[in-house]
Parts: sequence; structure tokens; C-alpha cells
Amino acid sequence: QVQLVESGGGSVQAGGSLRLSCAASGYTLSNYCMGWFRQTPGKEREGVAIIDSDGSIHYADSVKGRFTISKDNAKNTLYLQMNSLKPEDTAMYYCAADHFPYCSGGYASEMDDWGHGTQVTVSS
Repeated sequence: QVQLVESGGGSVQAGGSLRLSCAASGYTLSNYCMGWFRQTPGKEREGVAIIDSDGSIHYADSVKGRFTISKDNAKNTLYLQMNSLKPEDTAMYYCAADHFPYCSGGYASEMDDWGHGTQVTVSS
């Protein structure tokens, strides 16, 4: 049974930092496309950052230079380091996996497994 469990969310002031973690079980995440997505009420889930099995990374324009996606294969864990947080970053953040080694664009519809999310709230 594949499970993805996010942690690390919370409330911070603008300019602060958070590190999100996604612990995977049931499969080896290094073999697949992995990604972080976020969603706010009334909006569709959007891709934040994705990383494929070879380590190729893509970021949404809105987070470039501020967020860093990485993975620790030994720990089977995916991370999202978020720096210089802005109020518009406030959202529920989800970890997701595609049952394929390469990421084709970071669309939510491509992903096969999802965590339950962790809330990030940034105050001004």
C-alpha cells in the first residue's frame, strides 16, 4: 500500500521559512516523478515543484529562487524548503507521486498518489 505523509507546515510571518517533508512508504520514491502541489479555496491545485528519477527539477515561476525541492533516497523522503515566504504562498501543500520515472509537465492530473496535505499560512 503506497502512502505519502506530509509534515512541516505551520504559521509563519512573511519573510520566514519552513521545510516540508514527505515520507513515502510502499515504494521507492527515487524511481518516480515526485512533486509538491498547493491549493487554496476556490482554486485548482497547482504544481509548485517537481523532480524526476534522474534528479531533473522544475519550479513554478512564482517560487523560483525561493523554494527548493530535494529528496533523500536513503530516507525515502521528499522535501520542500521554502524561504522568503509571502502571504500568497498560503495554501494546503500536497506531496504527490507519478507512477512513471519522468515528469512530463507537473500537472496535478498526471499524479497517481497523494498525501493528505499540510497547511502553510503566511501572515503579513
